[in-house]
Amino acid sequence: MKARTLNSLVEGLKSHARFVVLVAAAGVLAGCSRGQPELPDPRPIVIRSGARLFAEPEEMKAVDAWFRAQQNNIETDPSFWIITVPRETPSYPWESLLLVADTAKIGVQRGFRDAEQVYQIYAHYRLMEKMNRIEEFLPGGEQLEGFALERAILARVADAWLLGRSVYQATAFGPLEEITYANENGFLDAMILTARGEEFEEEREAWLKEDPEAIERYREWFLDTFAKEPPGLGERG
Repeated sequence: MKARTLNSLVEGLKSHARFVVLVAAAGVLAGCSRGQPELPDPRPIVIRSGARLFAEPEEMKAVDAWFRAQQNNIETDPSFWIITVPRETPSYPWESLLLVADTAKIGVQRGFRDAEQVYQIYAHYRLMEKMNRIEEFLPGGEQLEGFALERAILARVADAWLLGRSVYQATAFGPLEEITYANENGFLDAMILTARGEEFEEEREAWLKEDPEAIERYREWFLDTFAKEPPGLGERG
């Protein structure tokens, strides 16, 4: 009985550690081995609507490499500070970020520890842009600005969450699911320009001029996938 109880406890601890423990150990793993650790095969991601995502093993290896390096910088670089602030309600990364001097504060819904790692990545990119170090972590990022830079950063956020969900079995988290599914289905531009049209007004106007039906097509996909209105459109009567 004691042996079975101990085994159950160990398995429970392994299950609850998942993504957070593996990411937190990234710096230690890098120091112990010159090579990248072997990753489990990615699993399909399925949400309530039945929409699935399939990650490619080689792509996830590449994502894991830069993700570990970036997390290591977040944990060990003394030149800045990233603080995760618990909040009671969900938010998208851009909604809860505050940059002050060399410090970034970003809010994450309480109880979703797996998501914290990816929100830190978003905050780190934005802080590195402010510190003129973006090219260290986003190749070619120094040549981007405005909408183009935000799109590149959110694509990286989506890739990081795809890694977490498919490889490390991270707990599902609505805002990151939406960003990742939008990226994988070709709707990331639509998501940004719909949710943040006032911020990227010129790009939104050009987008709609080129494709007047783009918003409605995106809305229909979002409703089918998540059973709610996309961010920026709100509830319709």
